[in-house]
Amino acid sequence: MRVLVIGSGSIGRRHHDNLQALGASSRLLSWREGGIGGALAAMTEAQAVVIATATDIRLPLIEAAAARGLPIYVEKPLAFRPDEVEAIADIAAPVADRSMLGLMMRYHPAVRALAESDLSDIFQFALTIGHDVTQWRQNWRFSESYAAKGLGGGVLLDLCHELDLAACLFPGLEVTRVESLGHPAFPGVDFASRVSLRRPGLVGDVSMDYLTPLLHRRTTLRGTERMHDFDFAAQGYQVTEASGPRQLDLPLERNAMFLDAMRDFLALASGSPTSGNPLMPRLDLCLPSARLVAQAWEMRSFIGEITKEIP
Repeated sequence: MRVLVIGSGSIGRRHHDNLQALGASSRLLSWREGGIGGALAAMTEAQAVVIATATDIRLPLIEAAAARGLPIYVEKPLAFRPDEVEAIADIAAPVADRSMLGLMMRYHPAVRALAESDLSDIFQFALTIGHDVTQWRQNWRFSESYAAKGLGGGVLLDLCHELDLAACLFPGLEVTRVESLGHPAFPGVDFASRVSLRRPGLVGDVSMDYLTPLLHRRTTLRGTERMHDFDFAAQGYQVTEASGPRQLDLPLERNAMFLDAMRDFLALASGSPTSGNPLMPRLDLCLPSARLVAQAWEMRSFIGEITKEIP
């Protein structure tokens, strides 16, 4: 299969490499060099498209691919405005059941384990993720990245996998409040956000930050029958019941999630059987999650600023 990857940043290069490893013929196109004209011309030779550009320029690319009947793999988040989510849902509808949203955490063995658990007793949850953004990659500056944009950047969008996880585990959540911290040098960009969520009988928070010195990623679910305490950073997964705690052995090789997601996308695009992952992020099935992320972004309330120097 001939796949066009638009966007040559770190995630675009990863997808390009993985597609080649899976036997696809992949072409990597730099958005900065080709622009919309180069992307549209390259689509004439493609059988599927991966869109790994900044969030604010994806709509015309999705529209062009869908108009050509090309299956699409869109990096997360789908969009940051609710009206744009709905616009994409409409224009991508003809190919949505053969397309995917890049929510590769749905292939994490610990996420799969949670999704397969009985969570009917859960009354409260807390999901957290964060890491000092200045330490993410070598030879990379936050100020020069997509994340520093007031429109389409910020930590809530960048680290939205936890919001998607909440939506997967507890369908029907609504956002009640979003409190964010900004930075004087980056107007409109959130460096720490806490999203409060609820549905009848359940409340919870999803928190993300660009600030903490070491990576933290944790999911805690509190129920009347058991508590799940999953530390994704340390790969320690504990379930505590009345009889006591037990540890789950759920090893992970990080790129395996990306490979599994791309393998399913190639299968969808070609009409072949997929892996059978019940959480597979097919685009049409991910719209509730995409709407939750966009709703949270729109509801951000900046309650203060940080003073950390961000190059």
